[in-house]
Amino acid sequence: MAVSIAVYNSFLTLIAFVHGDGATPHSIETSKRKAQTAASIRRPTGTFSDNLAVALPLASGNLLTNLGGGLPIRFGGVDVGAIGVGGGTVEQDIASAKVALGAIGADPID
Repeated sequence: MAVSIAVYNSFLTLIAFVHGDGATPHSIETSKRKAQTAASIRRPTGTFSDNLAVALPLASGNLLTNLGGGLPIRFGGVDVGAIGVGGGTVEQDIASAKVALGAIGADPID
């Protein structure tokens, strides 16, 4: 699966990014927005009510999103940032982010 993956710290600074061969150009921005949102709200993206799905990007200058695929990164319950995956289906992006959290030994996110 060709995806883009962004990792932000808790200060919303980009600390890692990769764009897979064949990943679509828009996945660059969606992965970044998903990670920024998850780091900012300290919970998975895609969890806002439907009425906020449009208002959230508009109110934040398109910096935040309600698309699933962003997960906070926690170690021992301490939020240190977030990962965002874009380019697959929402389910694939979420699954990929969860695998990445497991690979670095972060707390699992349900």
